[in-house]
Amino acid sequence: MSSEKKEALIFHYDDIFFSYYFNDERICRQMIKEHMLVYVYSGEILLEEDNKVIKVHSGECVFLRRDNRVNMTKQPKGQDQFKGIFMNFKRNFLREFYQTIEKQELSLKTEKYKQSVIKLPKTPDIDSLFQSMIPYFDTTIQPAKELMKLKLQEGVYSLLNIDKRFYPALFDFTEPWKIDILDFMEKNYMFDLSVEEIANFTGRSLATFKRDFKKISFLSPQKWLIEKRLKVAYDKIQNEHKKVSDIYIEVGFKNLSHFSSAFKKQYGYSPSTNN
Repeated sequence: MSSEKKEALIFHYDDIFFSYYFNDERICRQMIKEHMLVYVYSGEILLEEDNKVIKVHSGECVFLRRDNRVNMTKQPKGQDQFKGIFMNFKRNFLREFYQTIEKQELSLKTEKYKQSVIKLPKTPDIDSLFQSMIPYFDTTIQPAKELMKLKLQEGVYSLLNIDKRFYPALFDFTEPWKIDILDFMEKNYMFDLSVEEIANFTGRSLATFKRDFKKISFLSPQKWLIEKRLKVAYDKIQNEHKKVSDIYIEVGFKNLSHFSSAFKKQYGYSPSTNN
């Protein structure tokens, strides 16, 4: 395989992802929708939340709490390209898991972690869990679904063995409180979220979200997001004199072509005109 390739190779086995990035650093601004364990096999990850940056190096692991915004930069370290393993703990899996464990000594009243990015200490549990999955980077053989489920279970046990404060975080199944739609969208317009996901993050069913949104805007949620992204981009071009190539991803567009055509349709000229 050519070393000049830059795209990521991602192997997805159920709720476990194996990521391999070539050459350039990659930035992923995202909502953490489900609890996640991230293990860095090589390279490094920079996680930024509220202007605080946490570095995760080769051989280290971090826990990301769900329903939070995190800027994630996956990048090489020296000659080592980025390789990482991501484990997603979905609510249905955690509900099922919760029914199987002893609860006498564990309580949802246990103090919760306040931070949403938690760098884990090195433990034999974590090391053995991820070392056992590294061979899947170098094979085309897909592991059995049952095996991957066991790995997810092992991940939960490893967290609970590190600190009991993971218990109330992992097994809190209450739905989010209904929050202000516009406030949420103003703060999160740049993220790649579906309408269903926005509804969930604001504590609503899809039908309720659509009904509530009609009360605050004559636009559809999708059109509101596009207009918001274009307005922010326009301001960055006109007042901050930023390059088009730097801002289209920053405001939430996936590719330059789509951004340019949407901008020209909205403002009547190409965004590159002022660059």
